[in-house]
Amino acid sequence: MTIAPAPVPLRLPESADLTTRALRSDDAAAVTALIAACERHDVGEQLIEEADIVGDWQRPAFDLATQSIGVCDGDRLVAYAEVYKGRWGDAAVDPAYRGRGIGTALAHWSQEVTARDGGTLVGQPVPGDSASERLLTSLGYRALWTSWVLEMPAGAAIAPQPIPQGYAVRPASGDADHRAAWVVNEDAFLEWSERERTTFEEWASNVVRRPGYEDWQLRLVVDPEGAVVGMAFVIVSSGCAYVDKLAVRKDQRRRGLARALLVDAFETGREHGGERSELSTDSRTGALGLYEKVGMQVTSVWRHLAIDVSPA
Repeated sequence: MTIAPAPVPLRLPESADLTTRALRSDDAAAVTALIAACERHDVGEQLIEEADIVGDWQRPAFDLATQSIGVCDGDRLVAYAEVYKGRWGDAAVDPAYRGRGIGTALAHWSQEVTARDGGTLVGQPVPGDSASERLLTSLGYRALWTSWVLEMPAGAAIAPQPIPQGYAVRPASGDADHRAAWVVNEDAFLEWSERERTTFEEWASNVVRRPGYEDWQLRLVVDPEGAVVGMAFVIVSSGCAYVDKLAVRKDQRRRGLARALLVDAFETGREHGGERSELSTDSRTGALGLYEKVGMQVTSVWRHLAIDVSPA
């Protein structure tokens, strides 16, 4: 029988006069509202939606009871943090509650959870040149990579991108397509990402098992033999089509397939109410130029800050 690890307490300054507890699945809406308030304050727009949180929390390797913490003022959630697989952290503090030592306490909690779970490095994304970046830097965190959110404005012309004869772009259709897309996605991202391979079940939690998913959202490029050689995943929310994933098999690159997938994702998004389009990329991929060439514009900059941790 597997024994669950003991929860790590959050040590807030006594002057904070707040309570703490592990998060529950029914906190998803409150966490979404908290992150959205921080995003509007820090980068000028809301990027999060509740399905993102639900997808993250339903990953098989994530345990809310021992890998999350919430900070409450009465019944109101004012801060939270979580650490996935002893490496990947996220945290947010309501702008009205900053400057009270909560963010520092959450950073130390994240490091303790990482150490408990056997990790040696924990990091999280923060807006560039923000209070969060300044805080974590002061605590010894360092930048591992930079990410950019880019936008294709509403009404912008999307130039067509031809693909080689015999290739086609189509929506996914059933489990075999879902698994083929996962393989292409994982193989491509593991070329530069320093992490273990994500299982299909973990990947599916944020894609085909994400609340509201429909197969039109998962776009595939197939070769003349019908094999899946490229994939894109698009989410439409609040009038924006967000291209969450985009990958092409290594031996099929430099044929225009990535641009064709991108154009298809934008057009499909518009068909389903996404008048403008967004995606993010980071400095490890070298793809920023590709997106700028199709007319996308950088709207915000993020940095992944991390710190070394000694295992418990």
